[in-house]
This record gives sequence, structure tokens and C-alpha cells, in this order.
Amino acid sequence: QVQLVESGGGLVQAGGSLRLSCTGSGRTFSGYAMAWFRQAPGKEREFAAAIRSSGSTYYADSVKGRFTISRDNAKNTMYLQMNSLKPEDTAVYYCAARPGLVLFTRDYNYWGQGTQVTVSS
Repeated sequence: QVQLVESGGGLVQAGGSLRLSCTGSGRTFSGYAMAWFRQAPGKEREFAAAIRSSGSTYYADSVKGRFTISRDNAKNTMYLQMNSLKPEDTAVYYCAARPGLVLFTRDYNYWGQGTQVTVSS
């Protein structure tokens, strides 16, 4: 059974940092594009960041310069380092994976269950 499991969410004050992890099991994701999406209450799930198998990275304008996506293929794990957090970053964060190219839409084959990030003002 293929699974993605997120961890690292929590409550943090504005200006603080969190590091999310997404660990895959059931298959190797080294050749996959992987991404982080987020969904705030009452809003649609939106793209936040993505990384190709080659290591190329992509960011939404809202997180560029504050978030860093990375991956460790040996551990089948992807990370999202979130710095200078703002209350508007409050959301459930989901990791996703798909073979081939990075997409900024939700057309990913595999999804995690999500981890809550809450940023207090």
C-alpha cells in the first residue's frame, strides 16, 4: 500500500518557524515530482511549493523567500522549512506526489492525510 505521511505541524507565533516532513512508503518516490499544498478554512486547496526529481524547486508567490522545499531520496522523504510564518499561513498542509512533471494544480496521484499548521498573531 502506497502512503504519504506528513508530520511536523503545530502551533507557532507569527515570525516563527516550522519544518514539515512527508515520508513515503510502499514505493520509491525518487523519480516523482513532489509538492506541498495547503488548505485554509473555507478556502480551496492551493499550491505552495514543489520539487522535481532533479531537485528543481517551484514556489507560490505567497511563500517565496520564506519557505524552502527539499527532499532526501535515500529516506524517501520531502521537507518544507517554513520561516517568518504569518497568520495567513494557517492551514492544513498536504504533501502529494506524481510521476513526471511538477504541476501547480491538484493532479497528483498520491496524497497524505494532512498536518495542521496554526500561526498565532
